[in-house]
Amino acid sequence: MTETRLPGIKLFDLTDRCALITGGSKGLGYAMAAGLASAGANITLLNRNLEEGEAAAEQLHKDYGIKAKAYAANVTNLKEVEKTVNAIIDEFGRLDILINSAGINIRGAIDELTSDEFSQVMKVNVDGTWNVSRAVTPHMKKQGNGRIINMASTLGLVGLANRTPYATSKGAVVQMTRALGLELAPFNINVNAICPGPFLTEMNIPIANTPEAKNFIVGATALARWGELPEIQGAALFLASDAGSYMVGSMLTVDGGWTAR
Repeated sequence: MTETRLPGIKLFDLTDRCALITGGSKGLGYAMAAGLASAGANITLLNRNLEEGEAAAEQLHKDYGIKAKAYAANVTNLKEVEKTVNAIIDEFGRLDILINSAGINIRGAIDELTSDEFSQVMKVNVDGTWNVSRAVTPHMKKQGNGRIINMASTLGLVGLANRTPYATSKGAVVQMTRALGLELAPFNINVNAICPGPFLTEMNIPIANTPEAKNFIVGATALARWGELPEIQGAALFLASDAGSYMVGSMLTVDGGWTAR
């Protein structure tokens, strides 16, 4: 029997690749940007607050020696996003990886929320993800390869009371990921999603010490704790690199065992 040997490829090496992370100046977005930078990727950050993005880009360059630059745009505005993506291509010459991390959460009972609040969450989390994916697709098709990683959520897979805007939006991101994965696979563009569980981000700090969080969120995880921001990096690096080349339309859950129960 002939022994099969795998080539010595550095599957997680992102040297000279260019990544765009929306909402990448803080929280999980910044953690994933740092993870990709540690593997050699050049980083571009898209935020509404340019000053905040520039500070994050400067820190990434200082820590990892890669090229990093911040851009200001509103992900809900397709024309702004397309202009920004074109500027990134002009500056870096390519765009290999997109992580759609920009998102918001408005909590509350359905009869206490307004329709405007529901629409606001949908616009950022769903329209924003679609807009940036739409903007990068022609460039990735032209290159003949690419990686799009959407930030879904465990709440896109299971439900939780008083989360109708967020859960609905993330359920939509799950289905967008599957549909777009099938659409772009023939062009060697892999589309997948990460479904984080309870990470202690700025979005979750307001509820961190509430009985709900202690009993039904953190208390329901197998690890019985909040996720730490660096713990999202492995999933992002896997899907962004050659290690995830056979992943299409998949939901990679990183939740400390929350959905395993």
